[in-house]
Amino acid sequence: MATAFVEAGSLESAVAASLEACDDCVLAVSGGLDSMVLLTAASRLPAAVRNKVLVATFDHGTGRAAGKAVALVARRAAQLGFKCVNGRAATVGRREEEWRRARWQFLLQVAAPHDAAVVTAHSLDDQIETVFIRILRDAGPRGLAGLYAESPVVRPFLNVSRAILAAYARKNRVQFVNDPSNLDRKHLRNRIRLDILPSIVQQHPDFPTQLLAVARQAAAWRRSVEHLLPNIDATEERDGALRVSRSSLAGYDAESLRVLWPALAARAQVVMDRRGTHRAAEFTIRGTTGGAIQLSGGIEIVMKRDHMLLRRAPVREHIRSPQAALLA
Repeated sequence: MATAFVEAGSLESAVAASLEACDDCVLAVSGGLDSMVLLTAASRLPAAVRNKVLVATFDHGTGRAAGKAVALVARRAAQLGFKCVNGRAATVGRREEEWRRARWQFLLQVAAPHDAAVVTAHSLDDQIETVFIRILRDAGPRGLAGLYAESPVVRPFLNVSRAILAAYARKNRVQFVNDPSNLDRKHLRNRIRLDILPSIVQQHPDFPTQLLAVARQAAAWRRSVEHLLPNIDATEERDGALRVSRSSLAGYDAESLRVLWPALAARAQVVMDRRGTHRAAEFTIRGTTGGAIQLSGGIEIVMKRDHMLLRRAPVREHIRSPQAALLA
């Protein structure tokens, strides 16, 4: 019990330090265990800090559990004295990436009028899983930093394990909703969390520590290349696309461009895998005006006369020829 008490105190101190550093903040609370612990810990802060907090919760429209979670967040936020903003997906996505994109669009819309920081309950376990997923997807050094990468998102629990959050929830009788989708192994993260990582750790107990060491080294590498970016003329468009001047990229060789492109893409919240990074570098050198390349995740780079545009590829309706149908 004494250990749990010390851990709980450290957890609340982490939340206090993070929120006190923000002028205003939006707590992203899903209704799950981790985020409800975040909400509970925030409620125990001094009034001056609590007054800076706005709670935001998002209903993905995926079923009864999602609606129940949103209702719990709204109810508990009101009981704890926080204003709560609810959002709901316009369409029901089927993939984790669709859910994440819709959720973040909502959170950023809530935060923007207040110039507030978004605060999430990502834990140390989330970081381990993220780095492992990035390795499976052949991410380069930039992607391997995972949640250690510099970001405007505030994550008080990034060095707190999921086990400590669960112990805090038990000790403080924190209410939360178990989302059944978290047990659905059709989603890669669930397979990694429930099956793959536990199996590896059973044979190699130091594996999570090794993953975190890789992430720290990658984060340090990311910081080391940031000094190059001021020399690149890149601006974010209103639709989230990134406009990069071709002249500011002229003169860089392929190796340098493979360093620069992932850093530039991060400004548009795009993570490039290794293959995409190599293709972007080659396209920058050899591409022609009017050309375009498709990258994973529905991203494309289009070459205009005086700039390159990195953006989400527009959905196009195609009429397939008989030959295309045979090749499909």
